[in-house]
Amino acid sequence: MKIGYDAKRIVRNATGLGNYGRTLINSLSAVDTTDELLLYAPDKGRDDLRSQVHARPNVRFRYPERAPLRIQRDLWRSHGIVNDLRSDGIDLFHGLSGELPWGIHEAGIPAVVTIHDLIFLRHPEYYHWLDVQIYKRKFYRTLCEASHIIAISECTKRDILAFSDYPESHISVIYQSAARHFAVAGKGAEGVEGCADTRLRRDLGPRYILQVGTIEERKNALESVEALAFLPNGLHLVLVGRQTAYTEQVLRYARNHGLEHRLHVLSNVGNDELPLLYRHAACFVYPSRYEGFGIPIIEAIQCGLPIVAATGSCLEEAGGPDSLYVSPDDARALATAIETMVDRANREEVVARSRDYIKRFENNDVAAQMCRVYQKIIS
Repeated sequence: MKIGYDAKRIVRNATGLGNYGRTLINSLSAVDTTDELLLYAPDKGRDDLRSQVHARPNVRFRYPERAPLRIQRDLWRSHGIVNDLRSDGIDLFHGLSGELPWGIHEAGIPAVVTIHDLIFLRHPEYYHWLDVQIYKRKFYRTLCEASHIIAISECTKRDILAFSDYPESHISVIYQSAARHFAVAGKGAEGVEGCADTRLRRDLGPRYILQVGTIEERKNALESVEALAFLPNGLHLVLVGRQTAYTEQVLRYARNHGLEHRLHVLSNVGNDELPLLYRHAACFVYPSRYEGFGIPIIEAIQCGLPIVAATGSCLEEAGGPDSLYVSPDDARALATAIETMVDRANREEVVARSRDYIKRFENNDVAAQMCRVYQKIIS
């Protein structure tokens, strides 16, 4: 079977949707070597990201042949690509980031799309009004093109059903998995100690709690900073993620409340460094107000951390029954939960149970589930 994939995010996005695509392709190409996987990208993107796709005989990239300008290449992804899919004899196309090409249904090519979240519909206040209109148009048009939808959580599936009349029988929940290097770091593999480790731990305090993700209002880092006031002075907070205008609000709060020496904001942390930060944290916090799934929780558990996360979306699905969950509006409750996890006598037992729980998100299992959906659609 020839399967085409929208690979724009694979070659352009270092985190999030890019990680999802690269991890899935690497897993699929290893699980079923008989299928040919064609990755359709508007350009070659970043060499360091493209090289993360494992070089295997059944995987190859495909680029537009007559699109010298970037705007032409991006339009090809939405429009002209259908002609190339037909000429390449594609049996099935998978849109990995919530979009499908215009006219793919009319062209008779079965199409699967992964929907990661509908936050722009559930919480439009976190977006510019024009972006909401654009995302809505793309979403509802994609529903008209899709033969089947992959929702990355039960929460996302519920949102799809709440905001559309798409048939539930054509929606499958297939969780995403974390990149393998987080699991390797969590097992104490050779190479995680040494100079890089010393450099990363410099000035992060004797012990720290960790939060990973874009520092924006929805992810609610301010509550984590507020919780510091209720925690022992020796416990610091490390925020890892891209900074936005909201970051200044977080920093200003820390300065005004004498917490700035216990707050550390790190951006541009590489894939080789992030597992080290996870591994040496005392606890992972994720007070986000709404997520489609919450992959940093899986990464943290793989690296051996107990979890404290927010109620209200899908985070219980990611963290499982042995993590603790609190309101995203209660900093004192967050601090209490953090202290419970940090000082827990049975911490290792809790982490072990959480690791057992997240086995359902392992790469090969996710790939096998995806292959079954593909076969069902084709047959």
